[in-house]
Amino acid sequence: MAEPQILTPAPGSRIVRDESEVILFGQPPEVLKGLLREGISRFDTLVLTDIREKNGSLLNNLEFPLYFFLFFAKGLAEKRKINLVGNTDSISHAMRLLRYTLLGPTRAELDKWHTDEALKNEWLAVSEALALKNDAGAIIAVDEFFNPVPFENNLAVVGDFAIEHKGVDRYLVSNRGGDVYVDLNDGVELTPPYPVPTDYVPGGLTKMGIEVLGGASGFSKTEPCTGLALCYNGDYLLIDSIPFLDKHLFARGISKNQVSAVFLTHLHDDHCSMFPLMEMPHCVEVITTLEIFNMAMEKLSCSLGWKLDTVTEHFRLLKVNPGDTINYYGLNIKVHNTVHSIPTIGATFSTIHKGQFRDVCIVGDNQNMAAVRKMGESGIVRRETIENLERLYKQNFHLLIADGGAGEIHGDPADALDSEAERVVFVHVEEVPEALQTTFSLASSGKRYTLIEGDSMIYTSQINHYLTLWLGQPFPNRWMRNLLAEQEIYRYNAEDVIIVQEAVTHGSVYLILTGYCEVVRVEEGKRETVAMLQAGDVIGEMAVLTGSGIRNASVVAKTPVTVCVFAEETFRNFIRYSGLQEKLEDRWLLRPVVKLLPQFADLASTVTDKISRIAEWKVVEGGKTMWLDDAHLYIFVEGFGSIIHDDGSEEKIVNGEELGWRAYTDSRVAEMTATTDCGLISIDATAYQKLLKSTPQLNYHTRKRLTLEGDEKVDWLLGEVAIY
Repeated sequence: MAEPQILTPAPGSRIVRDESEVILFGQPPEVLKGLLREGISRFDTLVLTDIREKNGSLLNNLEFPLYFFLFFAKGLAEKRKINLVGNTDSISHAMRLLRYTLLGPTRAELDKWHTDEALKNEWLAVSEALALKNDAGAIIAVDEFFNPVPFENNLAVVGDFAIEHKGVDRYLVSNRGGDVYVDLNDGVELTPPYPVPTDYVPGGLTKMGIEVLGGASGFSKTEPCTGLALCYNGDYLLIDSIPFLDKHLFARGISKNQVSAVFLTHLHDDHCSMFPLMEMPHCVEVITTLEIFNMAMEKLSCSLGWKLDTVTEHFRLLKVNPGDTINYYGLNIKVHNTVHSIPTIGATFSTIHKGQFRDVCIVGDNQNMAAVRKMGESGIVRRETIENLERLYKQNFHLLIADGGAGEIHGDPADALDSEAERVVFVHVEEVPEALQTTFSLASSGKRYTLIEGDSMIYTSQINHYLTLWLGQPFPNRWMRNLLAEQEIYRYNAEDVIIVQEAVTHGSVYLILTGYCEVVRVEEGKRETVAMLQAGDVIGEMAVLTGSGIRNASVVAKTPVTVCVFAEETFRNFIRYSGLQEKLEDRWLLRPVVKLLPQFADLASTVTDKISRIAEWKVVEGGKTMWLDDAHLYIFVEGFGSIIHDDGSEEKIVNGEELGWRAYTDSRVAEMTATTDCGLISIDATAYQKLLKSTPQLNYHTRKRLTLEGDEKVDWLLGEVAIY
C-alpha cells in the first residue's frame, strides 16, 4: 500500500489520500472550488474541525462538499455513503444543518411558525418534488447520505485509514503504507480559493444602484458566489450574504459601517453565510420571512455550536411575507415567492427621486419556467406563483437580475427572452449561450449598475449621520451647518497616502465616508500598523485637540476611499465653544488604551471608540485601596496591585484583568490595594450591557473569549441535537 499523501486544496483544509481513499479535513467556505482547482475528483471522508470559526469564517461548510460527493464523485449513483468523522455533538450539528439546507423545514416547524396554509403546502410540495429519492421513490433522509464515525478514545477508523486525534485540530493519519501528520493550526488567513478583483478607484455613492460582489454558482472555480450590494441614498442593503463577505466588501471599497441591512433570499451556502454579519459593529436588519430567518439562525447555531437564542440576539429581523410591499426608509420592497428546493424569495426594489421612477427586480434562485409550469400541472405549485413569476420575466423593469444557472433547481436564460426590461442580467451562470450574448449579460464581480446617479446631498446626509455617531449624541445643528459650509469631498485610490507622518496638518480634518484606511507609524525604520479605520471614523481630530499642528502617523487608503475634509479651525471652534473639549480629550486619551487591552484588541475602531465614550480613567495611588463594586466593570491597565481575600491570602492583579461586574459571568467584587500607582478603566455596567446588545461584534467576542477561557458560566454551547 502506498504511503499517504497530503495537500492543501484551500486555506483551512487538507486532503490526505492514498491510491484508493481520500479524506478531507476541514471545510472552509467554498472549499469545493479549491477541490475543483486542484483536480480532486473524489473523496470518501469528511473530518469536522474542532475550531468552528477562523478569520471571520466558519469552518464546517458541508453543503457543497456533499453535492460534490453525490454528483461529481458519483456517490449517489453508486449508493455509497460518505464517512463523517468528529465528536458526537459536531456530527449531530452537521446533520441538522444539512437537513435545513437540503430539505428545508418540516410541516411541524412551519405550523409552529404560523406559516400561511397555502404557502406552507406549496413549499413542502416543491421540496418533496425536488428532493433526492431512492430507487423506491422515497425521499432520502439526510442521515442516509452519511456513515457517522465519532472519535472513540481519540481514534476513528475509516476504510484502511486510522485517524488519531492528537489535539485541537491535530491528527495523525495512518495506513499500512505509513502515516502523515495533519495540523490545521497554521495561522494562515482564510482566503477565497480564486482571485478577487479589487477596485482602485472609488465608484461613488448612488441614489440607487447595484454593485456585484459575485455572480457565479457554488461550482465555479474562478468566480465568487452570487451576492449583490444595493446602494440606496448612500447606504448599502446586501442581497444575501455570500462566503468571504468581508473580503468582497473590502475589494469593492465598502466598509461594514456602510451596510445597514441584508435581504436574505434563502438558506443555501452560496447565499447564506451569516457569520460575518454577526461580527458587525452595529446590528444589521435581516429583511426576510420568519421561516427563512429561523432557518438561518438554526444554521448559524449548528455551524458555530452555540445555542439558538444566543446566536439570534446578534440580529434584528424585519419580517416580510411573499406578496408584501414594505417601505424601507423610502425604498419600496415588493416580495415574491420563487420555486426552489427550499423556501426562497426574491423582490422588486423601487423608488422615486425627483420624478424619476426606477426599479430593479431580483428574481432570486428559481427553477426554470418550463419545470415550474409542469409542477403547476401536477398541483405542486400554485397558479398565483406561476403567474407572478411569468410576470417578472416579462415586465419592463429598468433592471432584471435573474437566475440563469440551469440544472435541476435553477433557471434558464431563455425564460427572459420576452422580457421588456431595459437590461437583463443573469447570475448563477458562467457563460451566456452565444445566441443570447447580444441580448443578455452576466453579473460578475466588480460590475456596477446605476439606476439613479448620486449627488452632493448623499454625502451631506452621510456626514450628518457619521458625525452624530462619532460624537455619541446629536450633533448641534448650527455647528453642523457651519462645518458643511466649507467641507469638500476628496477621493483616493487604493494605496494612496492621505496623511503623512510628521507633516504639518494643512488645516484639515478628515471624515471617512467610504472604504478603509490604515493608520501607520514609522519609528526607527520600523513600520507599525496602529489602527484600521473605516467609514464613520474621523482622522486628524487629535491635532485639533492637542494643538500640535503635526501629524503623528501616516494614513493610507487600503481600499478606494472617499473622505469629507473640514477646515481645522472650524472644527477646533466647534470643540472649544460647544463645551466638548474635555470630554473629547478624555475619549481621545482612552481610545489607544482601550485598543491595547487584550479583550478589545481585535475589535473594529468604531467599536473601541464606542467603548471609549462610556469609559472613565481611574487612578489608585500607591498604598491606597479602592472598592471594586458590581455596578461597574473595572479593567486593570497598569501598575502593581492585589486583592486580599477573606482568608488573608493575596492575589496579584494582572494587566487586562476584569473586576467588579463582568459580562455573562460572575462578578468579582473586591477591595484592591495598590502597591504602586495603578490605572484602571471603569465602565458603568448598565451602559456596557446596552452596548453589548447593540454591538454584535463586541457581544460575540466577549462570549467567544469566555468560551475559550473555559469559564464555568458559559451556558450557550450547543450539545447534541436531533436532525428533525
